[in-house]
Amino acid sequence: MVLRLVLPKGSLEKATLELFAAADLNLERSSAVAYRATIADPRIESVRILRPQEIPNYVADGLFDLGITGRDWIEETSSTVVSLGELKYSKATSRPIRIVLAVPQNAPWQTVRDLPDGVRVSTEYPAITQRFFKEAGVEAEVLLSYGATEAKVPDIVDLVVDITETGRALQAAGLRIIDTLCTSYTELIANPQAFADPEKAHAMRQINTLLQGVLHARGKVLVKMNVPADQLDEVIALLPSMKAPTVNELFRSAGYAVETVVAKSAINILIPALRDQGASDIVEIPIAKIVA
Repeated sequence: MVLRLVLPKGSLEKATLELFAAADLNLERSSAVAYRATIADPRIESVRILRPQEIPNYVADGLFDLGITGRDWIEETSSTVVSLGELKYSKATSRPIRIVLAVPQNAPWQTVRDLPDGVRVSTEYPAITQRFFKEAGVEAEVLLSYGATEAKVPDIVDLVVDITETGRALQAAGLRIIDTLCTSYTELIANPQAFADPEKAHAMRQINTLLQGVLHARGKVLVKMNVPADQLDEVIALLPSMKAPTVNELFRSAGYAVETVVAKSAINILIPALRDQGASDIVEIPIAKIVA
């Protein structure tokens, strides 16, 4: 049995397509704006590229077996789906996005409970926002925003509930974050009935393994080296504890072959230090996937 897959269009589109390509699940489509695509993989029957806001409902309704969207839209739509796990990437970084409550910089409010009843709020997440204010005991007028949410303060609304990855856009708009409603990573989600099918569930898990392997490998490299026997302890002490190194005796030599995975950001310090401790034939190798 093969899967019907739906992927997000818009801000997540480029990062998602790059992830699938790195996982050797390359998408083919007639143009960069086409909504239909194919993947040359026997587990995937068809691919559609749609707005992430719509994907949770479509997957829950069984129009697709498998999809990628944000936790924010799963919560906003209250869709019944199976999460196969977080895919820790977003449009700009590997950090999650946050749905936050932001007020003007000069506003006196420090928490949601400081807000007066009748406060006007602009947001693309009305359901999440209404639940949040109800739980806080504040009567708010929640207005649906179709974009540029931060630009509506103070002329149209008093404050906003908006997404942020770094917080810079809100700050540039003269807003200050006072609370976080939801933290959202991208997730791989499945239709519950499709996931109950053992063959489809197995195919879904295999695809998830490929995607997670790519994400786990990002920012890491494999380092291999030869180490004299009398310097082994000193070299091992320099290696980060990210992963236990592999150590093998060299053939007809009083030394060892050592290899381990390290953060790419540390390699410029690590390689000279390894050389100083007697390591030789040091090789740095890019990693495409790491599957635990």
